[in-house]
Amino acid sequence: MSLFGGTTTSTTASANNTQGDLSKDVEVTSPPEDSVSDLSFSSQSEHLAVSSWDSKVRIYEISETGQSVGKALYDHQAPALSVHWSKDGTKVVSGGADKAARMFDLQSGQSTQVAAHDEPVRCVRMFQAPNAGEMLVTGSWDKTLKYWDLRQQQPAATVQMQDRVYTLDVSQGLLVTGTAERYINVINLANPTTIFKTIQSPLKWQTRVVSCFPDASGFAVGSIEGRCAIQYVDDKNASMNFSFKCHRETPSTGIANVYSVNAISFHPTFGTFSTAGSDGTFHFWDKDAKHRLKGFPSVNWSIPATAFNRNGSIFAYAISYDWSKGHQANNPQYPIKVMLHPIKEDEAKPRPPVKKR
Repeated sequence: MSLFGGTTTSTTASANNTQGDLSKDVEVTSPPEDSVSDLSFSSQSEHLAVSSWDSKVRIYEISETGQSVGKALYDHQAPALSVHWSKDGTKVVSGGADKAARMFDLQSGQSTQVAAHDEPVRCVRMFQAPNAGEMLVTGSWDKTLKYWDLRQQQPAATVQMQDRVYTLDVSQGLLVTGTAERYINVINLANPTTIFKTIQSPLKWQTRVVSCFPDASGFAVGSIEGRCAIQYVDDKNASMNFSFKCHRETPSTGIANVYSVNAISFHPTFGTFSTAGSDGTFHFWDKDAKHRLKGFPSVNWSIPATAFNRNGSIFAYAISYDWSKGHQANNPQYPIKVMLHPIKEDEAKPRPPVKKR
């Protein structure tokens, strides 16, 4: 199948090249009017949800040619910070600095408040709860994690965190949160009100993002120091844990410039993953081979959010200011874009395992 005017298979020449190509990337029409905070694809259709600092969530329909059409838009009362889809693809949930989570129903075109915290809601995720159907989990700067049965106004449960929740992710029965002061909490959703394990991040500086492996055996951590860590949940796999440097550059002065790792996204079928950062680059990695599959040229501006679509054929990345250098580095000329990158097979496919003699 052709995608964005090209084929999804690659030539032998490109397969041997670790430098990726951005020339086929397509810009989403009518992007947000302020910095993008999060991206999320539906698992049922080619729809992309985008949350942004202009207090809005936008929903786009993406065609096979990479063309995009705005399908819906709804508002928070302050910057929207996180967005996620329901499993059936009929609803979008989002969290914002207005201390609320909202749900948008694509069929009715209406949004309603479904959760509340005492401080901004930094992260939202929908998940399948054992014996309870689909539920919402929200993480907030009020230092709590809350679970919501969307048929009720009050939270089904609240779990106290050590500090402000900066990031969280869910995969199957695994939930992982990253808070201020570098705490990482692992929760088994079969017992959602109990923290299964707490560790200090293996990275020395502030946690920016956590992302669960698709098979729920572990998670990746990204920090503001240009470093990523791979962590397995089961202690018997501790020897497989490792960290690596990324999103850094060493100019002729010899003093390294270190950039924040803003986003980590796992490919839905291959299990490989992407990192994207304040340096304006994204890379694809194979954690099992401990190998970088592809590195892409800098887009010259920060990349704050990324997402793969449901079958891993499209990689979406946002270009906008990520506030990594404070308000003084923001300016009206800073671009605000959402880009769609068609995935060539060799870009995200893991390396063949090496047979041991």
